[in-house]
Amino acid sequence: MPEQPPTLLRLLTPQLDATTVFPAVALLILIAYLAGVRSLRRRGMPWPWHRTASFVSGIVTVVLVTATQVMGYSMALFSIHMLQKMTLSVVAAMLLMLGAPVSLAVRTLPHRGIGRVCRGLLLAILRSRIARVLTHPAVTTSVFIGSLYGLYFTPVFDVLMRSSAGNVAMLLLFLGTGLLAFGGAFAIGPWPHRASPGMRLIELSVPGPLHAFFAVVVMMASAPLVRTFAHPPDTWGIDAMTDQLAAGNIVWGFGEFPTILATIIIYVQWVRSEQRRTPAADRRAEAEFDAYNAHLARLAARSSSTTWR
Repeated sequence: MPEQPPTLLRLLTPQLDATTVFPAVALLILIAYLAGVRSLRRRGMPWPWHRTASFVSGIVTVVLVTATQVMGYSMALFSIHMLQKMTLSVVAAMLLMLGAPVSLAVRTLPHRGIGRVCRGLLLAILRSRIARVLTHPAVTTSVFIGSLYGLYFTPVFDVLMRSSAGNVAMLLLFLGTGLLAFGGAFAIGPWPHRASPGMRLIELSVPGPLHAFFAVVVMMASAPLVRTFAHPPDTWGIDAMTDQLAAGNIVWGFGEFPTILATIIIYVQWVRSEQRRTPAADRRAEAEFDAYNAHLARLAARSSSTTWR
């Protein structure tokens, strides 16, 4: 636990403890992702640079809030905890899913040896009924928002905060719910439940008001909502209610801006998809029209031949 009040420099100071397993696994995943991109390029298969940049940015975001003193301060201050929580569940999750890691894994896993087993297992999971249910927009939105209310308006949060294992479990929950929500919204590459662009826009618009309502409840509360953050260290000179007000503002901000950004991304994907689909549809229509005209010409030729005879 940090001994001095937080500053930007102290927040970004590296911190290694029992929870460092989380950023360590994130870095291993990054190495595997970059190896996959390299494998594709060696085979002459293109992979958009912006996907790689997005995934790398997502991993860096995860490391910034889990391998620094943000971890320590998040155990003592509600505002820093909410900053960490919203960064993982919204910013990091959005960047990671824009990197299309599932699509990359399906394209790079080999068809023989242990790679074949991993590929088969991944495809089996993606095609399973459980995966289709978990990635349904109604389920992802319910889990994404339900975890917010379920943790902070019940004693569950205080119980999990008592141990490092509980803290890591919360980090997994924050990031996992975000990955499910934005994975379904962006739907880049293979995904168990592929909703239409319009449905994805609706899926992204629903959490906004619910995040805002949660933020209002936090900001207007007359007493600390979470026992863990009811008594910040006396030497820091931070009032618990002022810190709780800051936490509510953080939730409000993260609930609005990323949602707008994600909506713009989906709209751009929708437009590009239509632009690619329209010429193909026009070519099919022209081919069908030409085939129909040729058919009429053959019928006319047969009719003329019969009349002449």
